[in-house]
Formats: sequence, structure tokens, C-alpha cells
Amino acid sequence: MENTSPLYNGHVAADAKMADFGGWDMPIEYPKVMVGDQAGGVLAEHSAVREKVGIFDVSHLGKISITGSGAVEFLNAIVTNDLTKISNGSSQYNLLCNADGGVIDDLIVYRKAEDDLFLIPNAANCADVFEVISRAAPEGITVTNIHKSFGVLAVQGPLSGKVMELLGLNLSLDYTEFSVETLSSHPSLGPIIVCRTGYTGEFGYELVPQWESTLPLWEILVETIAQVGGRVCGLGARDTLRTEMAYPLHGHELSLEITPLEASASWAISMDKENFHGKSALHNQKANGLKRRLRGLKSLDRGIPRAGMSVLNSQGDVVGTVTSGTFSPSLKHGIALALVSTDISIGEALTIDVRGRMSNVEVVKTPFVESHVR
Repeated sequence: MENTSPLYNGHVAADAKMADFGGWDMPIEYPKVMVGDQAGGVLAEHSAVREKVGIFDVSHLGKISITGSGAVEFLNAIVTNDLTKISNGSSQYNLLCNADGGVIDDLIVYRKAEDDLFLIPNAANCADVFEVISRAAPEGITVTNIHKSFGVLAVQGPLSGKVMELLGLNLSLDYTEFSVETLSSHPSLGPIIVCRTGYTGEFGYELVPQWESTLPLWEILVETIAQVGGRVCGLGARDTLRTEMAYPLHGHELSLEITPLEASASWAISMDKENFHGKSALHNQKANGLKRRLRGLKSLDRGIPRAGMSVLNSQGDVVGTVTSGTFSPSLKHGIALALVSTDISIGEALTIDVRGRMSNVEVVKTPFVESHVR
């Protein structure tokens, strides 16, 4: 049986469309949830996040604890980004690579203290991340897989600050900062990690309650967003939102076969660090020159790009592959992320093979829509 979120019964009761995400049975959309006279579904949920506020259950995401003297120094020698450049109370996007520079996973590291780190990897890769890090841990460093000790709820959209105000939670956090809070109206929920992060490109927060407190916190959030016209949102809208922002998804833009340099994630690599897993391979790849890189594609017709479709140049030669593609609810046309030859430039006209029919696209700058995370 698949793993289930602590909110699973509620999702089913709301007639959510469910699907497998990394071995977890999670909601794609809530087509029967009404806000006023408008039904739910991916398009309505997407619009709610861009225009008002939406809440997501992402409790399937992994959780790992690293404690002990020198925890920051230990992990910093493994992941690509530089944990010494953030202070306690801040989080950082990171990549865990193998010796060949392939990406085992991308994850968020919460720096609670010099000797206390909290990691949120992807659901499907949590066990692999735990294995790699725990295998490297010296005496005195404790690595614990706490996947089912905490839930994760995302509050995203321009009115997310209003939701936090109504809840009485911390509004003073800068982007990527976090704090540990309690709901004064519901102290029995216990401590909740509140972080100014998200995966939608909108102003928002992620709340990390204890597993047993996730359901009552969700119920409070549902009541609160109703006051501002918000929606419960599934992972279908989460995917269209992140694609519009050109945020990578492991297994699509990042994988054991796709390096961070190819995925245009070099901003999350600190090459000046003494060492991290995969540094030598990435250094060599950079020195030798990339053969492919991630680009954004805008559909010029009614074609909708999908992952795995071939990208061709004007001569009909295959020059790349779509990694993620969708209809953009914000822009009202197809968009895609694709790994293409490095000689492909912004503004170039290409085509995509959409099940045997050629669809015209243009290479464009990303993100496809403006970021409002700050």
C-alpha cells in the first residue's frame, strides 16, 4: 500500500483526484470544492495562488535531521551550496550529487544551529539522501530519517501574509528565513516551523507541524483561507505554477543523468568550497564546456508540449528533449522546459514533435511569469 498523508481521509472526503507521488497517495486537484459559485480543479487552483491564496498538503516530502557538533561543517562538505553563507534561522536550496555530478536529489536545508540541521528532500529520494549522508557521518554526528514525524503545508499567494496575520503567526520573516512558532489560539498543536519559502513563485510560507498536528492545522487553514476567498490546491496546480517559474523538478530537470550545470542551477553550486560530492566532475564538465542546457520554450500554436517530446531545429534535426511541458493557465498557451544543444539561443524558432504533429515554439527567457517570492 502507498504511504498516505495525515490528511488523506480529508482529501478523499473532498472528492480529490488522487495519484501516486513518490510512493505517496496525494491529491492532484479538488474539482468538487466550491468557492462561491466556482468549482475547483487545476485551473481554478492555479489562479487562486496567482491572484489570492492557496494551501497545499505536501506532507509527502521527506524530513531528515542532522545533529551533533560540527553538523554544518559536515553537511557542507557533501552538498553543493555553501551553508556557511547563511545564518541560523535561515534555509538554503541545495543539491546532493554523486561522484559523476548527477543529482541524487535537490533539497532545502534548514540551519537551526551549528549542531542542528533539518532537511526536506523529495519524497521519492528521501531514503537515498538519508543513506548517502548517514554513510558519510563520522562519530558524533547523528543522522535520522524522520519522514513521518512532521507534515508540510504550503500557504502560497499574494494574500498568504493576510492568512498568517489572521493566524497570529510570524510576519517579519524575510525570504528563506524561518522561525519556530506556536498558535496562541491552539497551543496544543505544539511547535510549528514557519518558513518564508515555496515552490510557486508567489509570496508564501511553508508550515512544518508535528505529524499528529498536521490535520488540525490544515482544518484551521481551510477555515482561514475561506475568509479571503482562497482555495485548497492539489499537486496538479503546484506543477503548473512551478513550471511557469522554471523551477526544476527532480526526475525531469534534475536527475542522475542531468547535472546541475546542465539544468541551469549553477547558482546553487559553490565551486570555491574546498569540497562537496561531485565537485571534480562538475569542475571538469564546466572546463570542457556543456553540450546541452535547460531552456524555456513558448508555444506559438495550439500545441501543448509534454515531457519526453523531441525538440527539432529548422533543418529538422533533433536538438533536445522536453523535460517538463504544460498549458500555462497564466499565459493561456503551452510552455516547456527542455534540455537542448548549447548553440540554441534565446529567440530561436524550433519545433516540437507532438505525437507526430510538428508544433512551433520559440526559445524564451525564464521564468515565464514574474516572480513575487519577495
